[in-house]
Amino acid sequence: MDEDDGFEDAGTGTPLSAIAEAFEELSSNHDLMLKPFCHACSLLSVLFGSLGIAFKFAELEYVSKVRDLTEASEIFGSLNSILDYDVRNDTSLYSDDSLKEAASMAYAKVCAPYHTWAVRTAVSAGMCALPTRDQLLIKLNETDDSAEREMRRYIDASLPIIEYIDKLYISRNVSLDW
Repeated sequence: MDEDDGFEDAGTGTPLSAIAEAFEELSSNHDLMLKPFCHACSLLSVLFGSLGIAFKFAELEYVSKVRDLTEASEIFGSLNSILDYDVRNDTSLYSDDSLKEAASMAYAKVCAPYHTWAVRTAVSAGMCALPTRDQLLIKLNETDDSAEREMRRYIDASLPIIEYIDKLYISRNVSLDW
């Protein structure tokens, strides 16, 4: 992403280490505050750029959603307060070497249900242009070992955040299958 997109550079270290660090910091908080959450999510956008031009549609949609949350963070301090608002007003503030195989499976399971047909089609076409595992590691300035270490940090740090978000929705009887 370029500087005009408003997302901060990962700073020193690698993009994956910055992502892992940001999510580790988030996972230590009991109430998910929007500004640090948006910052952490913005760091993930570097992964889209590393996957190539074919993922530009997915990147644009992701960036748009993060921007929506960032704007909402000026009004609502936490994800908890946004959900309270939505429940009270019955509204929603927001509009939705086998790297290819792994990416396709992950996308189909995690993101595809929330994307429009056009985005799903673009992502599907983009799967053919994915870099190899080695090319991706070079783009991210990582080795096999460092990438595994940083991704484990990210996964470990993001699990409590996912559980927290799920509990917020479930506690308000808000369906998670939107």
